Amino acid sequence: MKSRLHLLLALSVVTAAQAQLPAGSSISFAPGAAANTSRVTIIDPGDHVWTLQSSPDLVNWTNVQNYKVHNGRLDCTTAHAPSTTNLFYRTSYSAALQGSITSTLATAVNLPVSPYDYDNPTLPANFAVPPISNQSNMPATNITTDAGAKLGRILFYDKRLSLNQTVSCSSCHQQAHGFSDPDRFSKGFEGGRTDRNSMGLSNARWYQRQSFFWDERSATLEIQVLQPIQNAVEMGMTLPALEARLGAEPFYVDLFTQVFGTPGVTSDRISKALAQFVRSIISVSSRFDAARTTNFVVGTNWTQSEERGRQLFNAPGNCSACHRTDNFVPDVDIFNNGLEFPYVDLGKGGVTGQAGDNGKFKVGSLRNIELTAPYMHDGRFATLEQVVDFYSTQVVDNPNLSPPLRLPPQQGGGVRRPNFTAQQKADLVNFMKSLTDTSLATNPKYSDPFNYGY
Repeated sequence: MKSRLHLLLALSVVTAAQAQLPAGSSISFAPGAAANTSRVTIIDPGDHVWTLQSSPDLVNWTNVQNYKVHNGRLDCTTAHAPSTTNLFYRTSYSAALQGSITSTLATAVNLPVSPYDYDNPTLPANFAVPPISNQSNMPATNITTDAGAKLGRILFYDKRLSLNQTVSCSSCHQQAHGFSDPDRFSKGFEGGRTDRNSMGLSNARWYQRQSFFWDERSATLEIQVLQPIQNAVEMGMTLPALEARLGAEPFYVDLFTQVFGTPGVTSDRISKALAQFVRSIISVSSRFDAARTTNFVVGTNWTQSEERGRQLFNAPGNCSACHRTDNFVPDVDIFNNGLEFPYVDLGKGGVTGQAGDNGKFKVGSLRNIELTAPYMHDGRFATLEQVVDFYSTQVVDNPNLSPPLRLPPQQGGGVRRPNFTAQQKADLVNFMKSLTDTSLATNPKYSDPFNYGY
């Protein structure tokens, strides 16, 4: 069965006649940006081989090129000789073509000649000593390596990890958004929505409690990275099916051999590689980091408002009580921040069954917080201004409210309401925006490595 689309280039008019395509596929043509070129876009979750053909009369067709889709999408430009007569193009799919081109490391992914440095990142000096050094959750059994993180990066962006090959880890953790999702709830492989907002991944390596997800139900990052793959809403796969699918790809066999010494594609190895890549997503190049090197002297690169915000942030009982160190995460604590009562979402209490854990959620890093809207586990706040308003006057009293959000007993022990002024609110927001690392959002070492043809 063949499916065809025809493009009349002489008139720059697209005409289409579609028969049956592989599931989820679509094809579109358009004149190219340069003269005498055309643009072909193929959406194909099944990663098939397609043939581009040309004809002057819709009767006699000549093969131009075969194309292999590597990760669900292919965009390619083809050049043609100037013609005073009609010239038609079509893309054809045939089962007989499948297997004629395979995905290899050379064709499927775009990797630099010199490998990216994942295992020895340049870090500020204070990251090598306590308290930050104590926050690292990298286990001795899965130390990040260049090869391991490279494999993890490819897996992170690969839509093969979902049942119908339409979403990847990066679908819900987008680099441009601090590796979070701008949607309040993420869309799964069949269009269903998650029940919590996707947390940003910046500096996940430094979360001393080690447990992941908002409710900390995964004891380690290695456990966590496999859970969305198996989730019925998010990706819908089973681990045996994933192992078989990836093991059938020659380029993955090569990669697993490079990293682990043997070609076996196992869920344990998948989890280790993904965890290595996530731990390699490190943000230390924000305005805050630059200002720290000059001890936050106000001047060209550090504003008076940012400095006021920093001092207010670090004032006793304020934000730094829960967002500590230059990674802005807790040490050994988990907190109830008074979002609601009665509880709509029990958080950690829903995992442990302990009433004292109700309403407690993981405290994510504030690194790149400007990029990771919306905020809180349910994405209820669209802006940082709303977050600051909440902590200023809207914290809800409840039995498990964390101590930093309460007044001391001698002052009655009620909810602490700072009632920030408009200037203080603006200063706090400006300080949090200083934690934005614009280089992280565009750094190619963390970007989608697949070859889409462009």
